[in-house]
Amino acid sequence: MTWLITGGAGYIGAHVARAMAADGERVVALDDLSAGVPARLPASVPLVTGSTMDADLLRRVFAEHEVTGVVHLAARKQVAESVDRPTYYYRENVGGLGTLLDAVAEAGIERFLFSSSAAVYGNPDVDLITEDTPCAPVNPYGETKLTGEWLVRAAGRAHGIATVCLRYFNVAGAAAPELADTGVFNIVPMVFDRLTRDEAPRIFGDDYPTPDGTCVRDYIHVADLAEAHLAAARRLAGAGPAGDLTVNIGRGEGVSVRELISVIGDVTGDRRAPVVEGRRPGDAPRAVASAARAAEELGWRARRTVPEMVDSAWRGWRLHHGK
Repeated sequence: MTWLITGGAGYIGAHVARAMAADGERVVALDDLSAGVPARLPASVPLVTGSTMDADLLRRVFAEHEVTGVVHLAARKQVAESVDRPTYYYRENVGGLGTLLDAVAEAGIERFLFSSSAAVYGNPDVDLITEDTPCAPVNPYGETKLTGEWLVRAAGRAHGIATVCLRYFNVAGAAAPELADTGVFNIVPMVFDRLTRDEAPRIFGDDYPTPDGTCVRDYIHVADLAEAHLAAARRLAGAGPAGDLTVNIGRGEGVSVRELISVIGDVTGDRRAPVVEGRRPGDAPRAVASAARAAEELGWRARRTVPEMVDSAWRGWRLHHGK
């Protein structure tokens, strides 16, 4: 098979492209380079610069590279921005997906892997979030991911496309320093940023109903996430002409914010005490995945630990920020 990876030069996309190429899959990347970095991609993976909104470009890429499957990661992904710019997020995330699916159906492509998010669940009051936990997103970003899942499944049923939707939890780490996340939007780089500026880490709320009062989350190493995509692609490659599967991608273990900051202190050697501030609106006390279906359906389990995530992310941070 030949797989098109949209968003293939991004933080997650490049890890997926490298993992699939290393496993012998033929891969081509499509990226508008708004956040992607071409140097992240291995030399064996051609990069096409452009958008999933460009139907003519998609047709050319599918034909020229004889694409037989699509891994769709390209999306706008910042929760706060989605609250400020909801129409932009719906246009990019849902509109772009619709254009892509139309082109996929027109080209007769029968395998489609969709990058979704645990944001589709919102803030469920459960110990472990299963794929059957009701979805109730609390921001436009999560809404676009849930709408995207509906659209993917509907297109799959209408056009005989086998589909997989991966709902992944909090991603961290890097397979190599040059592949590290360069943004400061998630908790690990946010803490690194504070320490680099000689400021204490921040905790938003320490009065939650959790063992230490801080929010508990499920963290997944980006290299494990890339391997989950590879496992899902293998599943699709062996699937019949139709069918759909939705799978959580997480470790199934909760780590509190205070525990995570302690691990960061151990890795960086900067163990200054965090500053506690007020709660942020919409933060759930606990959001931890059930990873059972991923093991059963994909034969996949996360292998890397939280200290490994933090250590690899710190090496990437130092490379990109000169510390």
